[in-house]
Amino acid sequence: MARRAGRAPVAAALDWAVAERAQPGETSSGDLGLVQPFPGGVLVAVIDALGHGTEAAATARQASAALARDPGAPVAELLRRCHDALLGFRGAVVSLASFDTVHATMTWVGVGNVEAVLLLADQTLQPSRTTLVTFGGIVGAEQPRARAWIVPVAPGDTLIFATDGVKSGFADGLAPSGPPQQLADGILARHAKGTDDALVLVARFLGGERRTG
Repeated sequence: MARRAGRAPVAAALDWAVAERAQPGETSSGDLGLVQPFPGGVLVAVIDALGHGTEAAATARQASAALARDPGAPVAELLRRCHDALLGFRGAVVSLASFDTVHATMTWVGVGNVEAVLLLADQTLQPSRTTLVTFGGIVGAEQPRARAWIVPVAPGDTLIFATDGVKSGFADGLAPSGPPQQLADGILARHAKGTDDALVLVARFLGGERRTG
């Protein structure tokens, strides 16, 4: 049974939603999404802890708490803090996207196989989507060495994160239209493998902030 967690716009910058389900037979999921505003931006993260069940869920919560303590830090520093927080835990794969709402950019980075794609609101542009290049490794098991990428964002651009419980190609032919909850639910319904925890997080950029002074 899918669990849904729609949210109102965050700091007038993002509209987002989550659709998720635990592996059959489990009551807890090791997949967890985080959306945390900070002055001038919003951090979006998806964590997929190794394994399943309550221990995996505890690992995911530990990683999320480490990220939420200072969401405005550079993404490379956030990965390091997440790694330190997971020492002694199961470890996890993590993808992060930090939106700069003043300069209308997004900095993203991934370690492991949490996939991410940014669908541009203007589908006449080529390419009309950008896929995150993730790096190998497990956060909490080895110090992450991953490169962050900075991309411009415009109102209506839509970021989609999906854990490995969702089949690759989930965004093929998908248009960045419709409410985020509708998109997340549809992806989970069509592409969940059914043999693993699965989570889809959809975040739509609503626009930047005006500078003052």
